[in-house]
Order: sequence, then C-alpha cells, then structure tokens
Amino acid sequence: MAMFPELRLRRLRRTEALRALVRENQVDVGDLIYPLFVEEGKGIKLEIESMPGICRFSPDRLPEEVEEVAKLKIPAVILFGVPEHKDEVGSSAYDPEGIVQQAIRAVKKTAPEMIVVTDVCLCEYTSHGHCGIVDENYVDNDRSLAVIARTALAHVEAGADIVAPSDMMDGRVRAIRTALDREGFQHIPILAYAAKYASAFYGPFRTAAESAPKFGDRRSYQMDPPNVREALREVEQDINEGADLIMVKPALPYLDVIRAVREAFNYPLAAYNVSGEYSMLKAAAQKGWLDEKAVVMESLTAIKRAGAEIIITYFAKQVAQWLSK
Repeated sequence: MAMFPELRLRRLRRTEALRALVRENQVDVGDLIYPLFVEEGKGIKLEIESMPGICRFSPDRLPEEVEEVAKLKIPAVILFGVPEHKDEVGSSAYDPEGIVQQAIRAVKKTAPEMIVVTDVCLCEYTSHGHCGIVDENYVDNDRSLAVIARTALAHVEAGADIVAPSDMMDGRVRAIRTALDREGFQHIPILAYAAKYASAFYGPFRTAAESAPKFGDRRSYQMDPPNVREALREVEQDINEGADLIMVKPALPYLDVIRAVREAFNYPLAAYNVSGEYSMLKAAAQKGWLDEKAVVMESLTAIKRAGAEIIITYFAKQVAQWLSK
C-alpha cells in the first residue's frame, strides 16, 4: 500500500461532491418506518410530553398524520395501540374492533399504498402491563402464545401488511406463522423483534403507550443487555421459526449487536431507534447543546453503517423533510 506523501486520503474529502461520490453509507427516506400511537376516542391529537413532536391520535385524527407521512414518501408506519379496556388476558388486543384494528383500516383508507406494520404484544392491553399471560406473578410463556398468535391474525384480517411480535416469548414466531398460514395468509411477512433487550431506553415509550408493568420488570423474557452471543441464538431461532425480517432493539447502544447479526445472517435487518434515544437528542437540541439535524443524521447513519437496512425512528418525518431539501 502506498504511503504519504503519495497517498493522500484527504483528496477525496476536499469537496461535498467528492465526499458524496465515495460515500459508503447513507440514510434514505425509503429506509424509514414511522411509529404511530393510536388511542380510543374522538378528536384526539395529544403531544407526548417526554417525546416532543410525537402525538397520540384517535382514529378519526389519524388520517391527517398519515397524509403527511405519505407526502414525505415514508413507505411504512408501525402502529401501537392504547386501548380503553384492559384485562388480565389482553382481550382487546385481538378484538376485531380493537384500537389497532381501527387504525389499520384508517391508514389503508387514507393511503392504500402505505405499508402498515403492527406491533404484536400484549403489554398495552393487559391490566398488569406484562407482555404475556401472568400466572402467580410469572409470565407463562406457552399460555401466552395462543393469544399472541390470535392478535397477529386479527391485525392481518384488519389489513396489516406485516406483523411484528415484540413480546420475546419463546416460540411466538412459529405460533404466528402457523396461525397465519392456516387462515390463508401465507403471503404476510413477520418482522420479529428478534433481539429485544430489557433496556432503560424505553421509558418515554412506556409513558406514551401506558404499558409499564404494574409489578416486577421484563427481565425474565427480554434480553439481558450484556449479552451478544445470546442475541445470535435468538435471531437464529426466529429465522428457523419463519421470520422474514429481523430486528435489534434498541439501536444506538447496541450497534455492536446489529453488526454481529448482519455478519451472521443474510436476512433483512431492522433496528429500532427507540424513544429514549429520540428524547435525549431532542432534549439536548432544545437546550442548544447539540445541532439536532447533524446529530440525528449522524446517529441514523451509524445504524446503517452497523448493518441495518431498515430504521424504525420517531425522527422519520424530520429526516424525510431534511432529505427532500
């Protein structure tokens, strides 16, 4: 290899045009999925205090947001429901008239071409706030699978394009795949939250979705943050059970996990730029401590550089506006 002075790496950094010509990774609007929170009621558009710029919508107010997302050419949204009714088994999660089912229909009526992804979990719908069926203060993995699969099927029957189980129960991808195939939905992909960590970065989301557990925590089913090799086992299991796309969550504190998954598996890979990552950058930018556009684009580019093709991010609308200019 040539050495200085023959080799001058700065030659290709001299102008923006040169830098763009040799750029290895860049964020494109087509990479983005925008999360939407939907709650029961009418006339609701309520900003989430801990997530500036992000709102909860009732189904009748959702179309105005979806129209804006579509105009920005963001290809997909992921829906999270905030129901009025909660019970021990999360029955409103699979109600044909449940809040996510209403939202799916509203999105599809407004923007038929929009890809609708639904988060399949029970934590927003259970009175105890856990992601499965609880028996004597313990989340029963196997009893939870039927309810999770029933919820995924209800979402697809309402018009969802992709279902994304986030509960981290063992066997849930197979249970969903079996249920969908049995009902003739072999064409519907599953985006598995394959490596979802028990992270402290979910705090603002749990407030927004009213999904904090009423007792204990989720460490007995979500992954332990120090582990990387375990993430590869989780991803492999979900792929073997029928996952079409895989996800690492959170994103920025787990770039090494994203890279390890990318190197091990040749599957479409998503990363979730979660609420805590969003809120801390927003707060620093509002204080004037950071340049918001610069740090957001640098952060999302790092996620792409680590190996994710798809980024779920609350910054999606802002990024789309920046890229369009």
